[in-house]
Amino acid sequence: MPVDVQLLDAQLLDGRSRDGGATAVAHPNIALVKYWGKRDARLVLPYTDSLSMTLDVFPTTTSVRLSPGATADEVTLNGAPAQGEAGRRVTAFLDLVRERAGRAERAVVGTSNTVPTGAGLASSASGFAALAVASAAAYGLRLDATGLSRLARRGSGSASRSIFGGFAVWRAGANTDRDTETALDLASHAEPVAVGDLTPALVIALLDAGPKAVSSREAMRRTVETSPLYRAWAESSRDDLVEMREALRHGDLATVGEVAERNALGMHATMLAARPAVRYLSPTSLTVLDTVLRLRRDGVPAYATIDAGPNVKVLCRRSDADQVSEAVRAAASCPVVVAHCGPGACLHTGNR
Repeated sequence: MPVDVQLLDAQLLDGRSRDGGATAVAHPNIALVKYWGKRDARLVLPYTDSLSMTLDVFPTTTSVRLSPGATADEVTLNGAPAQGEAGRRVTAFLDLVRERAGRAERAVVGTSNTVPTGAGLASSASGFAALAVASAAAYGLRLDATGLSRLARRGSGSASRSIFGGFAVWRAGANTDRDTETALDLASHAEPVAVGDLTPALVIALLDAGPKAVSSREAMRRTVETSPLYRAWAESSRDDLVEMREALRHGDLATVGEVAERNALGMHATMLAARPAVRYLSPTSLTVLDTVLRLRRDGVPAYATIDAGPNVKVLCRRSDADQVSEAVRAAASCPVVVAHCGPGACLHTGNR
């Protein structure tokens, strides 16, 4: 369900604890029309719009507490100190929040992530959406849902969509020589998408929960810079988005699924054509894709989508989720999770 902008804004004002801390919860989203490729890496501006479904599984819970007098941020992930790039990304994000809030205090950040990190299951989306909401509240940065989406984007592009529940579209924003940095930033954010009578499920085949050999950031950069297929995919993705929005508006699951599947396979084709190639699909990924095709031949409307990793997600009707799960589990011998449309990011105020 979409986030109520006024409600979230009021919640932010009320959500700070007396010790300058706040806790937020956010869920991952799976893009049905993909985001792949940045035209501006620093501002995290994409080449194309994207559209996603926020899930009701794998939540991330993040707490931010100000630590006056500390000389550095303290960041933990699932109870252990965040190492290397993970810790640096959080501190860089907090620096942005501090700059906007006119504050200097360091913070203690604790994150509990129930989705495997770096496996193509949108852990950065839920992670930075939760961090955006919690840090904005802790530092007294008053933002509505649109502002939070812009802020979350700076940590991870897909996080801009996890601010909202249900289906959301992330606007790439215009880009002309006359645009200032502020104008570019303001133009790129997510917003809710109108949906008709649709009760989808997403069956997630957990083929490999380990970190990817090539990070999404590196794969994205390599694809944009070297793949001869990238420009054609980006242009077709714009058409996919128009068709996807129309299908969602009419509750047309078959068209939603067809567009999602072709968009995802096209994205992976661009990666395979990169130099050197980026290959996330495993033999078992292809087994699941074959299973989806068999389900459709048998009259079950099921459609695959795959992000930057081997794990396949299968879009289907809620009423068909058990049948789809059983087929995928039998074919791939892997754990399966069934997800539905989930909520947007929110402050958790029960521990105040």
